[in-house]
Amino acid sequence: MKIPKRLQPLVDDGMVDEVLHQLMSGKEAQVYVVRCGDSIRCAKVFKEAKQRSFKQAVQYQEGRKVRNSRRARAMSKKTRYGQKEQEDAWLNAEVDALYRLADAGVRVPEPFGFVDGVLLMELVSDDDGKAAPRLDDVSLSPEQARDYHARVVAEVVRMLSAGLIHGDLSEFNVLVEPAGPVIIDLPQAVNAAGNNSAESMLERDVDNMRRYFGRFAPELLTTDYGKEIWALYETGDLHADSKLTGCFEHDTTSADVGELMAVIDAAKEEELERLDRMRDDDEED
Repeated sequence: MKIPKRLQPLVDDGMVDEVLHQLMSGKEAQVYVVRCGDSIRCAKVFKEAKQRSFKQAVQYQEGRKVRNSRRARAMSKKTRYGQKEQEDAWLNAEVDALYRLADAGVRVPEPFGFVDGVLLMELVSDDDGKAAPRLDDVSLSPEQARDYHARVVAEVVRMLSAGLIHGDLSEFNVLVEPAGPVIIDLPQAVNAAGNNSAESMLERDVDNMRRYFGRFAPELLTTDYGKEIWALYETGDLHADSKLTGCFEHDTTSADVGELMAVIDAAKEEELERLDRMRDDDEED
């Protein structure tokens, strides 16, 4: 096929030998199947900001660090340069997450390079060498559903152990290769330690998987892995190979309103005393 303009630099540099065909086109990017030497890979060509429909929600960006202070200042402004820097940071966040998770042993497509908005990575394939189907496109037996659910939950644990949460995990961004599920699409990956919405996003990811696999194995609908995983993470007891039960004992203890109000009143009194001291110091000066 004719080489797309955005892929031409990779062909010129010898990173890609041949563009075979387009695999898919989504709101974020276009994906092509390419040949690199003797290997068949895929190239994810991210769309430019004006062509993309995915909203870069502040909720997802919270906690992402920008190493360069000049870039950070620019991103906080609405200038053209600042918007470009924000767009670059958004794209790099997905690439960084992919490398980080691959290094942590999470089953994601293996990345091979990122050049000018094009991510070169492994083509996750089926037994015939064709692109693997999405989880939503396969029919599962109860046994397969239980097996795949356990594997996906284990990947979520590995991700969180590496400090990240997918943030948009569903049956539409999990591929099924012969060896099992592969997690894809990470533009909204969340920094677990620096995002105030991390807990709710993790639970949403896990609940999405519970509901999907529960269609084939209804007993999974009674599990509560999300809260169990987060509780272990909060206490520092979560590890990549943590054994889970799927059970979580919810705290049903009623709050002591009287004690809570006493704490609030004490804090108010302490603040008033601090302000009085500041006024006295000003008057003495």
